[in-house]
Amino acid sequence: MTLRQQNGQFNTLLNNEWVESGSGETIKIYSPDDHALTGEVPALSQEEVDTAIRSTAAVQENWEASEGHERSQLLHRWADELEKMTAEIGLMIHKEVGKTLSSAEGEVKRTAELIRHTAEEGLRTHGSFIQGDAFPGASKSTKAMVQKVPHGVVLAVSPFNYPVNLAASKIAPALITGNTVVFKPATQGAVSGLLMVEALVKAGLPEGVLNVVTGRGSVIGDFAVTHPKVDMITFTGGTDTGKHIAGKASMIPVVLELGGKDPAIVLEDADLDKAAKEIVSGAFSYSGQRCTAIKRVMVMDNVADELLQKVQELVKGLKVGKSSEDASVTPMIDQKSAEYVLSLIDDARNKGAVIVEEGLQEKNLLGPTLLDHVTEDMEVAWEEQFGPVLPFMRIANELEAVDLEKRNAYGLQASIFTKNLENAFAIADKLNVGTVQVNGKTSRGPDHFPFLGVKNSGQGVQGIGRSIDSMLRDKVLVLNL
Repeated sequence: MTLRQQNGQFNTLLNNEWVESGSGETIKIYSPDDHALTGEVPALSQEEVDTAIRSTAAVQENWEASEGHERSQLLHRWADELEKMTAEIGLMIHKEVGKTLSSAEGEVKRTAELIRHTAEEGLRTHGSFIQGDAFPGASKSTKAMVQKVPHGVVLAVSPFNYPVNLAASKIAPALITGNTVVFKPATQGAVSGLLMVEALVKAGLPEGVLNVVTGRGSVIGDFAVTHPKVDMITFTGGTDTGKHIAGKASMIPVVLELGGKDPAIVLEDADLDKAAKEIVSGAFSYSGQRCTAIKRVMVMDNVADELLQKVQELVKGLKVGKSSEDASVTPMIDQKSAEYVLSLIDDARNKGAVIVEEGLQEKNLLGPTLLDHVTEDMEVAWEEQFGPVLPFMRIANELEAVDLEKRNAYGLQASIFTKNLENAFAIADKLNVGTVQVNGKTSRGPDHFPFLGVKNSGQGVQGIGRSIDSMLRDKVLVLNL
């Protein structure tokens, strides 16, 4: 059987065989753009997920015993095969999650580079050697060899918004370090993930080293997370789901990349033209459906009117429409998400916010909306909108911005716009976030940079080197000579 069936149905991967669910049940995936059927993926049962996990666990020791350079070469071949499939996978990302074709193809190319970098960086991991007499009273003849060993079976759960890049950023570090992988893609984006895995199979993936489980989270989610053969979980997605996973996972390591409420703090000496450009790009790219999107602006009151005018002018120039029309602001992933954003706008309006710019509202396609005079009693001041609405909160001084951020439940990133770098450093020291951007939009950045969130934005650190570290644990051999 192959990955692709007739009538738009796709199979999932079990021990290098493309299989359907034993029940024949599937989950239909519809395009955010025009609601056309994009594809169907198997809805696996708990029993089928159990088989996939146990099969992956059965081969883990053999995979760990393979030579590091062999694992590295597999990843290099995977990157090559992925690049060959750029057009096909890019088109599927475009259809499944509503990205423009150029952005979708860019994600595939970026992912190939991420995999290559991981293949090289993974060869540079090493342990350490400790002499006993470094501690008072210990013998010099007692020595410790600290090895770095894989956890075992890694459950990798990816999100819809970067269905290839944020899947490979989990899978590649796991494989290079000798872990085997059970990959659970988000349903919206699952076909793109399966195509990415097809490239890995073409590259020579050994049987069972990676299995894919597709299905309804309500049926197989908790079952996979609590499975006794899963040794580590790496997840990207919503904060509520991430906290649920952390609670269920109990005694195994968990890396979580969750939501954000990233502020752009604009001081009175900022270059307002640059700030406006970065804010618009940061807030409305992919309709704001990114954890690192700018989700609120904290601006000094004496420059707020000027900044708002500049932002509004840029927003008016954004093309709103389908991703197939190469629009800047495209339909949200589904109707439920769009309705949530509209509820935040209505709440702010009812509590006195000024609607500076209100975008069109047509099913799940929402144009960009700008809200001024947003106050703390409004939901949009604190809740992650994950959509194309941007609240402006006027502040009297920078300490007010710091206070607002510290009382925020999230702590992913923040931007500071100022010409005074010394002041920027001082403010950055006070912000309780994973990353501070100075005179630039909040963004993930190059894939080898550390990427992390604090508070409700996650736990653990990602980025190629840090992700590799997270896939390994210490194992100590004590020599008593």
